[in-house]
Amino acid sequence: MATNYPSQEEEAATFSSELRLIPRWSVAAAVLTFVVMQYLFWVVFPQEHRHPPAPIGMRLYFALSWGALASLYMLMVGYVSKDSPRRGMSARIWMIVCLVMPGGIGAVLYFLLRQPIISLCPACSTRVQSEYHFCPQCAYQVSASCGKCYRSVRITDLYCVHCGHDLASDNRPARLHAFHS
Repeated sequence: MATNYPSQEEEAATFSSELRLIPRWSVAAAVLTFVVMQYLFWVVFPQEHRHPPAPIGMRLYFALSWGALASLYMLMVGYVSKDSPRRGMSARIWMIVCLVMPGGIGAVLYFLLRQPIISLCPACSTRVQSEYHFCPQCAYQVSASCGKCYRSVRITDLYCVHCGHDLASDNRPARLHAFHS
């Protein structure tokens, strides 16, 4: 019986393609933010003479951790700026939400509320959500599905993992067949 779990290669390809969404301006902002945080912890804060200086280990820990968190925040804002339009969501609104809401709450909200990725139907160019199997305008089959329960299946599956239906008995379009028996 086939499983619907992605292989390590598929997972790595998905993760690397998601990383490519981070724009260069966001990477530059992350580097700049890290440098500014280092400047604050090593130059500005030690100038404060009201308290004795913190031990070097503690200063190193806080400088690196706060710098890394601030940099990751900038990378996340950049990711949201490129990911939200491909999901049919407003990039400006979600970037503002991510920047304004403290402690990463905006990013958590974005990932909880984001819509599925939208693609175009090859037949009529209608915007089709990724979980759709058929175009809502022209009924073009855009992904493989079981002919009995209509759930998603991989094109290499012989039987539906949800209901056990023999997928070879379905009349799927030739473009959705991976192997010819």
